[in-house]
Amino acid sequence: MNLIPNFSRRDFLKLSSAGLLGLFLSELRLERAFASSVTHARVAFSGVDLFNQPSFGANSLHTFDRDVVVDVTGQADGDLGFGNPFNKTWFQIGGGYAYSGYFQPVETNYQVPLYQVPAAGQLGEITVPYSDLRVDSAYWADHAYRAYYRTTHWVTDVAVNKYEKTIWYKIYDKHLDASFFISAQDMRLVPDDELSPLSADVPDADKHIYVDTDAQLVTAFEGEKAVLIARCSSGGKGTRTPPGDYLTFHKGSTIHMTNDGEVGAGRGYDLPGVPWVSFFTSTGISFHGTYWHNDYGRPRSHGCVNLTPDDAKFIYRWTSPLVPPETVYLYQPGSGTRVDVVSANS
Repeated sequence: MNLIPNFSRRDFLKLSSAGLLGLFLSELRLERAFASSVTHARVAFSGVDLFNQPSFGANSLHTFDRDVVVDVTGQADGDLGFGNPFNKTWFQIGGGYAYSGYFQPVETNYQVPLYQVPAAGQLGEITVPYSDLRVDSAYWADHAYRAYYRTTHWVTDVAVNKYEKTIWYKIYDKHLDASFFISAQDMRLVPDDELSPLSADVPDADKHIYVDTDAQLVTAFEGEKAVLIARCSSGGKGTRTPPGDYLTFHKGSTIHMTNDGEVGAGRGYDLPGVPWVSFFTSTGISFHGTYWHNDYGRPRSHGCVNLTPDDAKFIYRWTSPLVPPETVYLYQPGSGTRVDVVSANS
């Protein structure tokens, strides 16, 4: 999350209408500020190269497979990402450099298991680079799918395997209408106070979100004051985020997103545990956290507005309607926080 003081809505509108917003904010180095805290990262997809210089034209030293976790020892300015005019941050990994957009920043924080969850269930968040869900509460059980760092899942029960001496959380996947199990040490149960509203004293009429798809920026205002400016990835070619005025009228803390109907066309995706989802259209366009890339600044989604988990969580808690902790999804048409999706090129 990037807080920018003394940046008013009037300033935003002037810069946006002139097509200068992205250029102005690129000087603030939003990407560099975020990358500076990264010490470990997961390779987001296979075939990512490590170069001897921070340039795609340099010599390749190594090619990473997906899900390899690397130590990030520094960062440097280098080539802009392909199609991303805002991010030129490269991670230093050992004796080489790799483009930061191809890695998910991660941590490894093992948890002390809890032995009870509320009858209605409780939200859980993955705290390790990845963890494999299983069809039963045992390490020998078949794999279901892999859950990634900062993804969220709905926990319905706790299971103790006395033979293995292991503890598991039972996860319900609404899309698959099935339950799976995850090692309790890999997940934290999200306390209720993390789901409480932000700026609850500010009238909803004074809250306003702008999405500038040219500058790839999400800006949230309370009155004239900007309280969040975050780089995003909006819809890519053929699936642009539609310009217009909307409301965040339905939300979910965890959503299994998929478009099974397009798999045969090579455009399919299957993304369990998408965190902090704030929908603003009836067709499923939303703000949400992202774990399959770190390439914010380049339009690349299927229409949604990709954000870091922290930025998506801010939007989720700051906007209305408020989703109670015991509720996994809330649909409340006719209400919500105003969202404007704008583009000078539309």
